[in-house]
Amino acid sequence: MTQANDERAARKQYIRRRQKVVFTITGTILTIALVISLLFFHVGGLGNVKSAAVQPNYGQQAPCAAQEQDGSKGKYVENRNITVRVLNGTEFAGFAQAVSSALQNREFNTQAAGNYTSSKVERTMIIFGKNAINQAYTVNSNFTDATMVMDDREDMLIDVVVGATFDNLQNQKKVPTAGKEIDSFEGCVTVDKMTDVQKAPEHDAV
Repeated sequence: MTQANDERAARKQYIRRRQKVVFTITGTILTIALVISLLFFHVGGLGNVKSAAVQPNYGQQAPCAAQEQDGSKGKYVENRNITVRVLNGTEFAGFAQAVSSALQNREFNTQAAGNYTSSKVERTMIIFGKNAINQAYTVNSNFTDATMVMDDREDMLIDVVVGATFDNLQNQKKVPTAGKEIDSFEGCVTVDKMTDVQKAPEHDAV
C-alpha cells in the first residue's frame, strides 16, 4: 500500500513538473511573440512616419537670387561691399558683439551691434530688403542654420538676428567665393511674387 502511495505521489510530482515546463515554454513563446510584435509595430509602423526633412530656408518663403545687370545668374558678393548689423535675439549679453566682430574679421562692413525686440529668438535670421537679395545670400552662406527673411526695407542694410541655435560661423573653406553663381533655395520665387514680406524690425542700439 505504501508503495502504491509513493508511486501516485511520484506520478503527481512528475505531472506537475511537466505542466510547469509546458507553462514555462508557453510563457516564453508568448513573451517572444509579444516582443517581436512590438518591434514590428515600431519598425514597420512608426518607422513609416519619417521625420520631416528640413524644408528649404526652414519653411520660410525666400526670393530667388537676383540676376546680374547683364542678365546672367546672380552671384555672391564681395564681403566688403555688404553692410551688416548684428542684433542679439537671445538673453546672453555680448552675443551680438561677438558675432559682429567675427563677421568684421571676414571683411564685412559692420555697424554697431544691438538688441532685437525679442530675446527668445530660436533660429538666427538674415533680414534684408528687395535691393539686397544677393548680399543676403552671401551673408547667409557664412551661417550654418540661419533662415533668410525678407522685409519691406528699401535700403541695402542686412540685419543678422542671432538666435539661440547659433553655434559658430560656417567654416570659411566651405563659404562660396565672391563671383560664384548663387545656388538659390529650392522653391524660391522671384522678388515680385514675394507675398510674405514683413515690416522692418525695430531694435534698441547698445
